[in-house]
Amino acid sequence: MTKSAERMTITELARRAGLHSRTIRFWSDAGLIPVAARSATGYRLYDATALARLSLVRTLRELGLGIAAITQILEQQQTVAQAATTHIAAIDAQLRSLRLQRAILQVVVRRAAGPKETQHMHQLLTTSAAERKRIVNAFVERAFADIPQNAPGAAIAHAMRSLPPELPDEPSDAHVEAWLELLGLLTDASFAARVREMAVSGAAAALPQPIDMGAVREHAGRALAAGIDPLSGAADGIVSRILPPLTAAERSQLRQRLEAFNDVCVERYWQLMGVLYGRPPFPPVAVACAWLIEALRARDAPAHVQ
Repeated sequence: MTKSAERMTITELARRAGLHSRTIRFWSDAGLIPVAARSATGYRLYDATALARLSLVRTLRELGLGIAAITQILEQQQTVAQAATTHIAAIDAQLRSLRLQRAILQVVVRRAAGPKETQHMHQLLTTSAAERKRIVNAFVERAFADIPQNAPGAAIAHAMRSLPPELPDEPSDAHVEAWLELLGLLTDASFAARVREMAVSGAAAALPQPIDMGAVREHAGRALAAGIDPLSGAADGIVSRILPPLTAAERSQLRQRLEAFNDVCVERYWQLMGVLYGRPPFPPVAVACAWLIEALRARDAPAHVQ
């Protein structure tokens, strides 16, 4: 018998291939390794073709290809390159999932999260893109229902629909934290009600006077840091540095419009969106604006009417 016609038992084939006989039997049962013949007692016998085929199957399995894909390659239903392309896409998906899992676990460690919080975070972050889109759209519908699309207050509806459906391929801790906080806001009925209040106010009219938010941030921010009470006389000079001269009526109208549009949570929403889109962070102004609102409210009181 020539070497090419040599017959090997499964034990001998396993020894030559450096594999366990159970593995070869499984692959043989799946049709990947051809049986050349049967012994008189019914045992499987293999030849050199099986040994060569075994080497290819082992390589493909070590590369992560499944039995179905290997079968198609062996039966020439697809090329190795085609199977590899499909498998690369699967590996990429697995890597994204692993990176997300790692980021979630890092947040769990930093927050010292308990079982319930961990489960909640995982559910929020692994929900489908379609479900996340549904959450966003439901929020926008609650907040902007019946508001004309061309109204000034409705302008933010389009931007609020633009929450990216997926985290970046390599999410950072900041991305994960931003997703969690954003989804929490979008499912908060009070947040939707506040955004709707702002949208309704915006649909009515624009601000009566332009206001320099940089000046609010600078001067009111310094007043906050210095502990200056917005109700005190010391606040008069700060207000005059922020605003142009206004009549009492103009000042009251401006204060009411600032009250309608200033909100720490809404500002936080846009900051979180910036994190997800990789935009440079913008300095917060809502807290400083709240100081200015309190100062204006005090100056609307009878003792301050000019």
